[in-house]
Amino acid sequence: MSASAYTANCGGCSGFTATGINLKSNPNAKVVAVDPSVIPLGTKVWVEGYGVAVAGDTGGSIQGNRIDLHVASSSQAHAFGTRTVTVKILD
Repeated sequence: MSASAYTANCGGCSGFTATGINLKSNPNAKVVAVDPSVIPLGTKVWVEGYGVAVAGDTGGSIQGNRIDLHVASSSQAHAFGTRTVTVKILD
């Protein structure tokens, strides 16, 4: 899948995911934004280079085989960039 990274610490970001996870209170939470028609919300996944996470968010540009990984800071998100990763459904 194509992967990018995002942070809850940005102007206009509420910090809450589509499933209600407060990322500002949990900056190290392993949460990925997904297209729910590909990976249902609430699914536990393993992402190459990121680890085990929950599919707990969505995004306007997250469609098809694309995911967005939550990271704690903008610098981490920029450093991650965009890359191809292996994603495994765990449950």
